[in-house]
Amino acid sequence: MERWLRTDELEEATSALETTVESLRRAREDLYQWKWVILALHNSVQGFMVLALRGSHGLHTLRAEDAERWVRAHESGGPYPTDLKLDRFLNLYAKVKGDAMHMYVHSRTFVSVGTQDRSVRKLNALRNEFIHFVPQGWSLEVTGLPSICLDCLTTVGFLGWRSGNVLWSSEMNEARARQAMDRAIAEASRLKREYEQESEG
Repeated sequence: MERWLRTDELEEATSALETTVESLRRAREDLYQWKWVILALHNSVQGFMVLALRGSHGLHTLRAEDAERWVRAHESGGPYPTDLKLDRFLNLYAKVKGDAMHMYVHSRTFVSVGTQDRSVRKLNALRNEFIHFVPQGWSLEVTGLPSICLDCLTTVGFLGWRSGNVLWSSEMNEARARQAMDRAIAEASRLKREYEQESEG
């Protein structure tokens, strides 16, 4: 019997958000779970940036040189390149704050406030530390991580439901993502309160 793991950009963003929730829950008892919070949340932020930038052709999600190669192939009648690469995380973040978001009449560009830019950059840096971990002893102070999570989740919330660019394929898919979003905010907020109370005590 064959078994297929099937996914698409909606599933990638939503599943990563759900994994963020589960990792946040486990982090209450096991601080090492913050690693998986960081990896899952990074994947979710990236996924929602892709959803907000994909439009009808998906070119805004690609590295500039790959988008240019695709356009040249399209204009010349092919063949289309098969080795296209997703743009880098921070480049995607710059794009959701720029003209690439202007796809529809109701499209809105993401405008960062407060510490959001710093939090997104920190999330990316921490994710890279884990993904490219070299032999070393490393300690990560986690008290500030819930606030970083909340900043990044606010970014996800805008992209998913206020940018006007994400077209949900079904009410069930959207409800699933919204539920994960609400739970992630609740878990991160709870951890933030607990850490603040410990610091005050």
